[in-house]
Amino acid sequence: MDYFNQNTSTPPPYYGGRSVTAQTNAVMKRVYLRMFIGLLISAFVSLGVASSPAALAFLFGNKLVFWGMLIAMFVMAWVIPGRLNKMSTTTCMMLFCLFSALMGAWIAPIFLVYRLGTIVYTFFITAGTFGAMSVYGYFTKTDLSKMGSFLMMALFGLMIAIVVNIFWANSTMEWIISIVGVLIFVGLTAWDTQQVKRLAAANLDPALADKLATMGAMNLYLDFINLFLFLLRIFGGSRD
Repeated sequence: MDYFNQNTSTPPPYYGGRSVTAQTNAVMKRVYLRMFIGLLISAFVSLGVASSPAALAFLFGNKLVFWGMLIAMFVMAWVIPGRLNKMSTTTCMMLFCLFSALMGAWIAPIFLVYRLGTIVYTFFITAGTFGAMSVYGYFTKTDLSKMGSFLMMALFGLMIAIVVNIFWANSTMEWIISIVGVLIFVGLTAWDTQQVKRLAAANLDPALADKLATMGAMNLYLDFINLFLFLLRIFGGSRD
């Protein structure tokens, strides 16, 4: 995703006495830290909602609340990056935390559908896969731009297939969707990591770099969550 509308092809070699490499590493550390914070928020909210029958009834038994929560997440995911330059760093971080909380509430039913051991097992598989692909995206010298463009088109196709299968309810199709979803988000993890790294090396203004860290965290957070959910559908047996 193009976070900033400016030429980033030739970054300056220094900012405030810091090299491009040092600045990039500093931004990436903030990216992973904020992503971890987002995952923690989602985990605590999800556990809290899943353990409260009243919260489950309010969120999933009320169509207005259910669709309002879903629409709010879609709006935040698409609008926030476009308005990044107009927001303060604090606002950007607060919106990311709110998004993480909404996502946590949204995925809370997994604790009712899958066994806790299966969820934990799948989480560690996701963490290992995500970590490996993020490291690859960070260190590879290969330009992943073409792959990223293809994966984004594939993602739109996947979303259409998911909607179609909601009405079709075909188990074979669901299995195929899950496998394709894993492949797409494995690739997107590497691509998003490379994107953030390149932008971090080009946008060296401290305020801009801090916003980039938050948005990079949000993108990688989404990669992790989606990878986790698709893997859970593959490995997870229901409670029954």
